[in-house]
Amino acid sequence: MTTQGGALAPGITQQIRVVRGRRVLLDSDLAALYGVTTKRLNEQVRRNLGRFPEDFVFSLNNQDITSLRSHFATLKSGRGEHRKYSPLAFTEHGAIMAATILNSPRAVEMSVYVVRAFVELRQMLASNAELARKLETLERSVATLDADTRKQFDQVYEAILGLMGSTSRKPQ
Repeated sequence: MTTQGGALAPGITQQIRVVRGRRVLLDSDLAALYGVTTKRLNEQVRRNLGRFPEDFVFSLNNQDITSLRSHFATLKSGRGEHRKYSPLAFTEHGAIMAATILNSPRAVEMSVYVVRAFVELRQMLASNAELARKLETLERSVATLDADTRKQFDQVYEAILGLMGSTSRKPQ
């Protein structure tokens, strides 16, 4: 799961989704990572509900599932439709707690990778926020440039925002 330098394989980080403003791993992804079935994972969660407050795990509702399908194309049609229970979304803390209730060597080992994936994602988000702040400062400092130079700067600024994943620019 890691490269020689200790960096995470891209698959784990890519499985982290944002639902209701929280970064989560879906039960099926977490179960696969821990080497158990989704049914087994969810059974253990239900048997240990006291260990899983809502900030650790929550059930997806129809709106969440629709949003994941339409915005991120992450859920295939049919996935979760024939389940007895709604899919669960595990926050970073819930994913770690799941490793403790599964108590298998693979779950314990993989919990380390889960933590690293969430940390890596936080670092990427923080670095993008810092870059955005620096760009805003730069944009303010060039406000006095002539029209042609300003137009060129705006094009470079838009290109950088595009690379960062931002599609909209703040109004001036």
